[in-house]
Parts: sequence; C-alpha cells; structure tokens
Amino acid sequence: MQVGKQSLEFETAPYIISSANIVGTKEGEGPLKEYFDVIGADDMFGQKTWEEAESTLQKEAFTMAVGKAGKKPEDIRYLFSGDLLGQTIATSFGLKDFSVPLFGLYGACSTCGEALSLGAMCVAAGYADCVAAMTSSHFASAEKQFRFPLEYANQRPLSATWTVTGSAAFILGKEKSKAKITGITTGVIEDYGIKDSMNMGAAMAPAARSVIRQHFLDFQRGPADYDRIITGDLGVVGQEILISLLKEDGYDISSVHRDCGIEIFDGEKQGTGAGGSGCGCSAVTLSSYYLKQMEKGEMRRILFVPTGALLSTVSFNEGMTVPGIAHAVVIEFVED
Repeated sequence: MQVGKQSLEFETAPYIISSANIVGTKEGEGPLKEYFDVIGADDMFGQKTWEEAESTLQKEAFTMAVGKAGKKPEDIRYLFSGDLLGQTIATSFGLKDFSVPLFGLYGACSTCGEALSLGAMCVAAGYADCVAAMTSSHFASAEKQFRFPLEYANQRPLSATWTVTGSAAFILGKEKSKAKITGITTGVIEDYGIKDSMNMGAAMAPAARSVIRQHFLDFQRGPADYDRIITGDLGVVGQEILISLLKEDGYDISSVHRDCGIEIFDGEKQGTGAGGSGCGCSAVTLSSYYLKQMEKGEMRRILFVPTGALLSTVSFNEGMTVPGIAHAVVIEFVED
C-alpha cells in the first residue's frame, strides 16, 4: 500500500530467495574478501574487452543466483537489470542468451536499489512469482567511458571514488527465506549544482539525505528503528556531508550509518581515494556481507540506500551539473 509521499509498504512482502556476487581482483584484496562468492583471477574475465568482461560478470552472477535458488532461468518471470555503460550494453550483451523478459534500467550507481524496488513491487502485486534484480560495474569500462582510458595514466584527486568491478544478482519471490523486502521509498532527483565529476560523494549526498528524510517521514520512523542505514557509494567525503545534512533535519544517523564504498576497500592501503562506487559497489556488498549478517539474525532491519550520479559524458562536456538520485529499500530478518 502507499505510505506517505514517496513510499510503499508491502502487505505481502517478497522474499530475497537467494543472491550471488562476483568481483574483480582489487575487490578480492579488500576487507570483504572472505565474503565474496567468486573473485576473478584477472579483471578481463577471459574476454577481449573491458565491456565484454563486465557482461561476463552479469552472466555469471545471474547463473549463480538462479542456481542457489534451486531454479532454472526459465523459472524467472522478469529480469530487472542495468549498468553504467551507454545503452546498458553490459546488461544486454551479458543476459541476451537467457531469453528472460528484461526491463533494462539506468539509475547510475543507485541501480541496485531501483532494481530491487521494481522487482519487489512486481512480486508483491502478484505479477510474478519469481524475478531477478541485478546490476554490474567495471572499473576499466567506467573509466574509459566517463573519465580517461587506463592507458592515459591520469592522476586522480583524493575526492575521487574507485569504480567497483563486480556484479550481484538477487532472486525475489514468494518462497520463504531469511530476508524479505517490506517497503521502499523512491527517490527524487536532487541537484545542488556540483560540477566536479571526480567528487561523486558530494554530488550524491543530497539525494541520499532527501530519500532517507522522506523515508523517516513516510514510515514515521527514525535512525533507532534500524540496525544499519547503508548508503551505496558516498565514500568518506559523501558520508560526512550526508550525516551533516541529516543533522540539520533533526536526524542523527552517525551511529548506524555505513557506506558500501568505504567498506569494500581499504582506502589507505589500496589507494582507492574516497572509497568505492559504481553499480556493483552496493550490490556486491549487500549480497556478500549484509544479507549474510541478516541470515544469521545479527541484523533485524536495515535500510539499503544506493546512490547515483546522473551524469553522462555529453552533459559533463557541456558544463552541466551532476544531479543525484537515491532509492531506499527496507530489508528485514525473517524468523523461522
């Protein structure tokens, strides 16, 4: 049912039946290395181009998630997926052979939240018994599209985030599991006039503030109602801004807030600047770490808030700003 201005609360909450994740070599050297399903031996994943490598990530993540759920691709009614590349080519080339009805999505780094939201709506409304929500990103393919090819060897500012090489897939359905999606809050576009494409945290923090604040208002909740409030890609710069902005609104999330971009890398040892970003950042962190904590009952309710910067090479070259968007997904532990 509709709740407040921007939210839905599901009377029949869809379950996260399974999830699977695959990451690159740098991610496999970070703090979460013991939690990932698959760590690539190299970031080409047996392909000739970075884009083909990213498509392989989606193909493998989907195959693993379907297998973990004890299903076949033909059991999946709809697939909600997207990536960072132009016309979502990592998705279309990676998933074309499965012949599953596809909704191709683009929410920049917020795409995992968008996919989970739409997938949950579809199952909760009775339009499908089983769907897949997934996304991917790749450091090299993103650098080539949005910044500079790796061969250029440009210097990165400390405010820059490191695009995660990884993909995660989530199978949502009516079969009972240890985690369910009980509600969502869909974000609006926020534009604070940021033009620095190397400072994604500053561009996306206002969108995270907006959707978290609206979520609290819609559900009449606050930070204490969550074990963790998890943003996707803000990094250390964006985290500081988000906490400060929400304090202006009367909410102090500092004790429960975590950011996937901070957790996935050891910034000092790995040289990843402000942290991680990319569609795969929040997706693989949720799949590999947070869902496992929920399955153990160590977390009862989390608010998952992937954040995205809605720029393109065209908009950047024309001197336009970097708008942001974020989507909030409520995930709760299910008792036996």
